[in-house]
Amino acid sequence: MRDWNPDKLSYTPTGQQCPPFTLDGVLQPGTDLRLGDLRWQVHAAPGHDPHSVILFEPASRTLLSADALWQRGFGVVFPELDGEDGFDAVAATLDLIEALQPVFVVPGHGAPFTDVVQALSFARARLDGFIGNPAKHLAHAAKVLLKFKLLDAQRMTRAELLAWAQGTPYLNKLFAVQSAGVPFEQGLRVLVRDLVRAGAATLDGDVLHNA
Repeated sequence: MRDWNPDKLSYTPTGQQCPPFTLDGVLQPGTDLRLGDLRWQVHAAPGHDPHSVILFEPASRTLLSADALWQRGFGVVFPELDGEDGFDAVAATLDLIEALQPVFVVPGHGAPFTDVVQALSFARARLDGFIGNPAKHLAHAAKVLLKFKLLDAQRMTRAELLAWAQGTPYLNKLFAVQSAGVPFEQGLRVLVRDLVRAGAATLDGDVLHNA
């Protein structure tokens, strides 16, 4: 962060934007962090990102799970998009969360939840599906990248969408693997169709809207 680099921070490769910001310190796994009257444990939680951490408050058994565990899933496993192993790290992080036995989870996305057993079961089933068919994870990642772009832009014309997609390295890489031999614009149309079918976007003529 001290040497702001949007490429190394993954904003450019993922086609996202983030205004530069500074940091006051780094959360180190294995340490405690006092926030108000509570002391939180910092745990390494690789998977979504090799350097991810989660925070656990043992007295109330509250977990700030970031992208390691949502009520229905977990964050895109970005190391896998770079050809590196990341699924084993996700499995280990889910095991860690189970061992902590939280009763209240505040995820990085979505509402807080208390049915941790069900969330872990869903996450493990999704992980098994990705391991058994890595192409499913690639398709999921492509939809996530587009959805997050729409969260920022809210609406994009087809021309704007095509320009963004062609300028996003990760999408080019995903399309090359997923849609080998298929024209780029056709692969993008399929991605838009899937996002609309999932209810995450709407298409009004030539304009794609966030939903």
